[in-house]
Amino acid sequence: MVTFLICLAMLIGAYFTYGRYLERVCEIDAKNPVPSKTCYDGVDYLPLPRWKVFLIQLLNIAGLGPIFGAVLGAAYGPVAFLWITLGGIFLGAMHDMISGVISLKQNGMSLPEIIGDLLGDKVKFFMRLFTVLLMVLVGAVFLSQPANLIDFHLAIPALEGISIGNYSCMLLLILGAILIYYILATLLPIDKIIGKFYPIFGLGLLVMALGILFVLLTQSDKYPIPELTSLENMIANREKFPLLPMLFTTIACGAISGFHATQSPLMARCMTNETQSRSIFYGAMIAESIVALIWAAISMAFWGGVQGLNEAIAAHGGNAAILIDQIATETLGSTIAGLVIFGVIACAITSGDTAFRSARLIVADFLKIDPKSLSKRIFVSLPLFALGLIIILALPFQTIWNYFAWCNQSLAAITLWAITVYLAKQRKPIWIGLLPALFMTYVCTSYIFVSPLMFGLESRLTAYLLGGLLTLIIFGAVLNLIKKYTHEKRA
Repeated sequence: MVTFLICLAMLIGAYFTYGRYLERVCEIDAKNPVPSKTCYDGVDYLPLPRWKVFLIQLLNIAGLGPIFGAVLGAAYGPVAFLWITLGGIFLGAMHDMISGVISLKQNGMSLPEIIGDLLGDKVKFFMRLFTVLLMVLVGAVFLSQPANLIDFHLAIPALEGISIGNYSCMLLLILGAILIYYILATLLPIDKIIGKFYPIFGLGLLVMALGILFVLLTQSDKYPIPELTSLENMIANREKFPLLPMLFTTIACGAISGFHATQSPLMARCMTNETQSRSIFYGAMIAESIVALIWAAISMAFWGGVQGLNEAIAAHGGNAAILIDQIATETLGSTIAGLVIFGVIACAITSGDTAFRSARLIVADFLKIDPKSLSKRIFVSLPLFALGLIIILALPFQTIWNYFAWCNQSLAAITLWAITVYLAKQRKPIWIGLLPALFMTYVCTSYIFVSPLMFGLESRLTAYLLGGLLTLIIFGAVLNLIKKYTHEKRA
């Protein structure tokens, strides 16, 4: 319990300390114009109240990440608390805030355009393709999982018995219904669906976490939270899942996630003042880290420790939804547990549709397509939805999830390098972005050689050395870019 409370206090305290420091670094000025006023179009550029923008941002970036990822990541042991806390403060929240502020100061510019302007035109072209693909993967993940959850809880025998390929008729109907909703939420002006319902769901995400927190604090004898006494990897299969890099890709949204930086431009286009940046960008990430911390804690405590959690994960084939259902039912009661599952489904669906919306905006931005025209929005969106559906039907979920996890953290690393260059160009302390960029680059490069989905080298030392070599090469390339910018300024 002591470790958990210290981590919780650090996260809350960081909002008022490191968050304020980043505010000064970003030179936040209430007098600066904002995109919702200078680029108003009534569709994507549209002013919304701060509290709505905060809750929408929280829901957009959360999805299943701070719940599913935290439950599965807790299998590594209390070291997960350390990653969620330090990652959330110095990597994730910083990453979200500075990338969000850059977009805010650049008329709500999409992430690939931001990265391209900072890292070069060749990188910009690659990032346009890479980011759109990631958004479609996110949309596919958050289309299939809520559909499976709804199917699991409804379980209508007459429809379950009819199947088309590997999918029951019931599941296909649910997928179709969610897809229709995604199309509407992606195409309609942001205040029609997202602005009306997402703040409610965002509040629900916080209420769910607070309910679990209340149980942890008031029933500590029944649900004792393990303390952090070492950095030991406590997962069942340590050889297959080494702490580095696997923990740092398993728990993404609760610590750092590249997906977040794709969502920030959506909200940058709806903010009414630059001074809202800390609460909306840094604050939403801190809130998400707190949610992840709570779910990681209850996961370890519920089964009497990390070993019990690992046994439960193995017994249910790694299905985090079943684990969450069990936790919620016993700790909060069956009625509230139903609301928790509904909240989990809502979190997934709302991240899925904003992923497709981000993909639409990214494509529209680089093709210079006017978003005011509904027919043009449909023209851009339909191929994205078709690709997402093909991915779901063609690939097993675990394969989609694993590649999504690596792509997501790779995007975070690339965004951190862009932030580092931005800080250098603004003559700000570059260590703010550089140290996180080096760390996340090493996580992603070592994953290439460690993961059985990629090279899966038997020699862990060789894998780590190759990851380090790639990290140094990338560092050298960015350093040369910074020197080039410095030389141009002096000239």
